[in-house]
This record gives sequence, C-alpha cells and structure tokens, in this order.
Amino acid sequence: MCYNKEKIMEENKKITKVNLIAVDMGYGHQRAADPLVDISLEGVINANEYKGISEWEKNVWKQQRGSYEYVSYLKKIPLLGEAIFWVMDRFQQIPSYYPVKDLRRKTLQQHFFFKKIKQGVGRNLIKQLNKNNLPIVATFPVPVYFGEYWKFKNQIYCVICDTDVSRFWAPINPKKSKTKYFASTRRAANRLAEYGVNRQNIILTGFPLPKENIGGETKPILRADLANRLARLDKNNSFRNKYAGLLAEELPEPNKNKLNRPLKIVFAIGGAGAQAEIAIRFLKSITNDLKQKKYSLVLVAGVRENIKNTFEQEIEKLGLDKDEVSILYQKTKPAYFTVFNKTIREADILITKPSELSFYAGLGLPIIMTEPVGAQEFSNRDWLISVGAGLDALNWDFAHEWLDDMIKEDKLAKAAFMGYFEAENMGTYNIEKYLNDHH
Repeated sequence: MCYNKEKIMEENKKITKVNLIAVDMGYGHQRAADPLVDISLEGVINANEYKGISEWEKNVWKQQRGSYEYVSYLKKIPLLGEAIFWVMDRFQQIPSYYPVKDLRRKTLQQHFFFKKIKQGVGRNLIKQLNKNNLPIVATFPVPVYFGEYWKFKNQIYCVICDTDVSRFWAPINPKKSKTKYFASTRRAANRLAEYGVNRQNIILTGFPLPKENIGGETKPILRADLANRLARLDKNNSFRNKYAGLLAEELPEPNKNKLNRPLKIVFAIGGAGAQAEIAIRFLKSITNDLKQKKYSLVLVAGVRENIKNTFEQEIEKLGLDKDEVSILYQKTKPAYFTVFNKTIREADILITKPSELSFYAGLGLPIIMTEPVGAQEFSNRDWLISVGAGLDALNWDFAHEWLDDMIKEDKLAKAAFMGYFEAENMGTYNIEKYLNDHH
C-alpha cells in the first residue's frame, strides 16, 4: 500500500496555508514540523537560519545550539559531565505535577531569550512574514516570544513537542497572549494551563506524525503495517489469540509475503550523537543473532557523517554484511526524515531515547528506551510506560538475552498493540482540520 503524495498535495490546496517555523537544534523541532510541510507556504522556516537573518542573530542561536549539543555529549563523562548537564537541565526543569500550583513566574531561560529578542532576535523574520498575512505554526517556543513582541499581525500557533513541558513553552506574558497551543497530550495541556495559558487557547491534538505512515483518516497504511508487525513479533499467536476479537475489528489480515523474514530493529541515535557507543555495544551483543538471520538491524546516524563512519568501521570489524545491518544516513534533515519514515514502516522494534520519537509509539511501534537525557525525556519515558508502549533497555552487553525474552514473553507485541490504541496518532490531521476550520 502506497502513500499518494501528489493526491495529498492536491487536496491540501484547499487547506489554509501557514508560515511553518522550526529551529535547527537536534531533530525534534524539525521532525514535528516535517509532517505539516504540505500546508506550509514556503516549507519549513528555521528561526535560527532564515533568509535575511543577521550575522549577530545567527551567532546568538549558534551559541545556544552548540552549548546544548556539547553539554549533551559531555553528560557521559562521570562527575564533571553529569554536573554540567545537571546545571543546564535545571533551566528546563518540569515541576512535579502534584500538588497543582501557580507556575506563571518566568524562568531564567525565558529572561535570557527575551533580552535577546529586545535586542533584535526575530525582528527581520516577523517583518517578512507580516507581508503574506498567514498564520504562524511554530514547533519551538521562541518564535512565539518574538512573534508577540514584534507584533505579528495574524494568529500564532505552537506545536508542543513533548508529553509534558517546562515553563519555557508558555508565553512570556500568558494573560496577554493570544497564541494558541496544539497540545501533544492531556498532561501537556493541563501543564500549559498551570503556566497561565487560557484554556480556550489550548487544543488537544496529539503530536504530528508522518502522513505516509498513516495513509489518511481511516489509517489504512498504519493498520496494515501494524497487522504485519504483530504477526512477526507474535509468531506463535499467543498474544493475538487473547485479543482476537478486537484485532479482527481494527486490523486487516497480515500480508503473508511480509512475514517470513528476520525481525527488523531500528536503533535511532539522538541529534547530539552521544548514544553511538551504546548502539555499538548493542550491535556487538546481537552479532551472532544477526548472522543467524534472527534479526536485521538499521543503525540510524541521521545527518552525522562521523557517526556513520564509526558505525561502518564497527560493522566491518564484526564481519557483518548489508543484509544483516545497514546504516541510515542522509546529508540533509528533510531527506533523513523521508527515509526514516519509510524505514520504520518495516520496523518491528524501535530503540531510541525517549525524545520526540516517543510519539511514534502511536504508529504501533514498540519502543525500547535508552537512558533519558534531560527533564523532558524523563517525562516522555513516564508517559510511554503509562500507555504501555515503552520498555526500558537493560544491560547492553547482554541485549541478545533480554531482547529474546521480551519477544518470547509478548512484551513487544503488547507494546506495539498498546501504542496504537492508547497513543494519539492523528495529530497531523487534527492540526490541519483545526486550521482549516478557523481560517
């Protein structure tokens, strides 16, 4: 079953066009924007590298991006690295949910960005966008700040990229703000209200997932892919027999031509590349299983050529061929997202840190989580466990043992099942429908 890109583009001519703004920091904010690119006027505009940005403004963003990636990489250094990361993470802290309290006070992180905005960050971009008189849809909070400060004329929307959020995501002055938020989860929606956002400005939509993995309102591609995945994960039918009635109502029959192959594992490395070492430990642990065609593995290097080169060296040392392990690498992020979305249609297991990819559980992907990095990822981990779609990784050196047990005990089949039924997977369509109905 194929996703008809041309047909969707034709349909989207009738849908409200927007100024789609992300930021080039890691993958998360651009990954959230990518499924919405069909309705954008000029593709994804990165707030830190748009046409007409001044060198001064570019350097402000470059310092922030470089600091985050460097500190994320340093975290693996005992004591010193962990201490430095702890200090940075405090700026993004998400407070405990209970007791419910007033959390409208601005953070140091917001004060920093607001100071830079007063000095000119975002001014040129808003001046440009005011000419087309289309709404802004941003997947990062700073464009909300400078859109409001530099008096953007149309409506501003913000897509929430985590399951729970820090004060950083809410407006500088919530009472005066007219920005509307597309909330990824009910918890995120409630948290925004705690930060002072008017409830009428919070729309619970779910996170935007790629259309080519869903296929439309009736989810034909998603349902077919999940039916095949469950059949591969549950070869003895032990799990599917328990839920035969529900599965028969919801999913088509598996495609027999897609069942007789090794289980495909996709191991996605975060944007900072700090997880390459554990991916290699995992690779070494399951090498014999790969050679015996029990699994096939895709190591996701994203757009990092140095990570790709490291993986290639390790694969050669272990004597593995391309049928057993491959590397997903692209030179640009849009190209990477396209290939990644195609790859996970055939994936049976996704291994990743609990980043924005946590929401891909909604595609019926069982997620094995690496150690969370930062406050947002701890919240994402808790959410994945709460919906039953995520499992913590164990000792990477013994992955060949615990992975086999997870499969035999139906834990991964159950996680795929629960992710599909419990995590929202129509976020892209929900956002587009809201925009179409209100513009």
